[in-house]
Amino acid sequence: MRERRTFTSEFKAQMVKLYESGKPRKDIISEYDLTPSALDKWIKQSKTSGSFKEKDNRTPEQTELIKLRKENQRLLMENDILKQAALILGRK
Repeated sequence: MRERRTFTSEFKAQMVKLYESGKPRKDIISEYDLTPSALDKWIKQSKTSGSFKEKDNRTPEQTELIKLRKENQRLLMENDILKQAALILGRK
C-alpha cells in the first residue's frame, strides 16, 4: 500500500499548468510519482473553483449536509442535557 502524501497548493497548481501547457498526463503522473486520480482531481478543482481546498469545491448540497449534521449533533447534545436535568429535578 502506498503512503499518503500531502502536496502544497503551489505544487498542485504547477502540475495543472504542466498539463494545460500540453505535457502528457501519463508523463506528469510517472515523472512526479502521482496517482491518476489525484492529478485528475486537481485539474477538475482548478477548472471548477480555482482552489484546491475541499471546502471551496463542495456542492451547495454537501455544504448544507455538513451544516445539518453539525446542527443535529448539537440538538442531540442539548436533548441529553435536558433529560439529565429532568432526572435530577425529578428526584427532588
